[in-house]
Amino acid sequence: MGRLNRSYWVLHGSCGIGMAQILAPSPQWQMRIPKNSTNASLMTSNMWGSLLLKQNKKASTKTSAKFRAFAIYSENNAINRMEDLLNMDVTPYTDKIIAEYIWIGGTGIDLRSKSRTISKPVKHPSELPKWNYDGSSTGQAPGEDSEVILYPQAIFKDPFRGGNNILVICDTYTPAGEPIPTNKRYKAAEIFSKKKVIDEIPWYGIEQEYTLLQPNVKWPLGWPVGGYPGPQGPYYCAAGADKSFGRDISDAHYKACLYSGINISGTNGEVMPGQWEFQVGPSVGIEAGDHVWCARYILERITEQAGVVLTLDPKPIEGDWNGAGCHTNYSTKSMREDGGFEVIKKAILNLSLRHKDHISAYGEGNERRLTGKHETADINTFSWGVANRGCSIRVGRETEKQGKGYLEDRRPASNMDPYIVIGLLAETTLLWEPTLEAEALAAQKLAMKV
Repeated sequence: MGRLNRSYWVLHGSCGIGMAQILAPSPQWQMRIPKNSTNASLMTSNMWGSLLLKQNKKASTKTSAKFRAFAIYSENNAINRMEDLLNMDVTPYTDKIIAEYIWIGGTGIDLRSKSRTISKPVKHPSELPKWNYDGSSTGQAPGEDSEVILYPQAIFKDPFRGGNNILVICDTYTPAGEPIPTNKRYKAAEIFSKKKVIDEIPWYGIEQEYTLLQPNVKWPLGWPVGGYPGPQGPYYCAAGADKSFGRDISDAHYKACLYSGINISGTNGEVMPGQWEFQVGPSVGIEAGDHVWCARYILERITEQAGVVLTLDPKPIEGDWNGAGCHTNYSTKSMREDGGFEVIKKAILNLSLRHKDHISAYGEGNERRLTGKHETADINTFSWGVANRGCSIRVGRETEKQGKGYLEDRRPASNMDPYIVIGLLAETTLLWEPTLEAEALAAQKLAMKV
């Protein structure tokens, strides 16, 4: 096989390593490895992602076992030098930090980012400078006037670079200071600045579902290419190599979010194989949107490194398979206090009267998901119920029993903009007032006494 720049690869055991299939070299090649080599280290995903060692034909007839590979460190090995640089903590050498500025692109769902050096660590986004980017390359500005300005709004610890480095959630403006059309955070922030909303301290718990796809073929992770697994049932919250696909990505994302300071509260495998969910919250006001967008960015980066495709399509596979939603749990101070169930029912009345407004803003392609099947309500019909996952709005048994609590809006799609959804919920339930006639008709239609 030849020399690898004064480095050798050691292969041990019979355990597969997942994404890369590394087969044992010939016995003659193995003999070239010094027996007293002790500074072996387990290969990282970056190192084994593109590595393929082939057996000679004679050896391949004797065994089909897969092996775990270890790298013998060499200062002259380019892979090891790259790993050292990627993992280097520069904190002991400089006060400067790297800030990754993150923003939402022209589709309203794509995430973009770029890095800049900041002279010292910061604790608040107000300490960071504004920046700009070429909006003509993201579908957010014409070529003749392409500059879009980034306003830092929230910061999180960077789980990829570590140290004092940060991720910065930004929103987007014209040079004149006007929010551009894809800046949905601006309107949400206005809603959450209203005194009535501030006084009610709105809480949100957002359940982000997503689907992992095999690269190139764009077919769910764990599914036979061009084929289908067994029907739904065994996969939800399951364990086992034939039922759970992508757990390493989910766990890596969970830990990265905790490290970053994102208010992630849990994760689980979903009903459709290859589909997962994480939950963010309870978070107050605009913070809920910032945390979900940053969690999405981290997930994009992790799947990028794993060589797996992430999709937030609300119905990635047609047929008898669950879609992907972003159920949003919501409560106000009045809902959480004694007598709050009556406040919840009044909020549900308001939501029923603005059903079309909410549906139109709750994600693209949602009509393929909200069919009345697979734990959804029909997109054209508003409904509510206690413990009923086939309704537009679900109220938990404990909320009914205690007479206070929260409601769950099950209509948002997985690709919804959290700034839009949390803003609309606060606006409809706290700021918008229907006429008494409309309210009475809605109450009669929903068989609700308020």
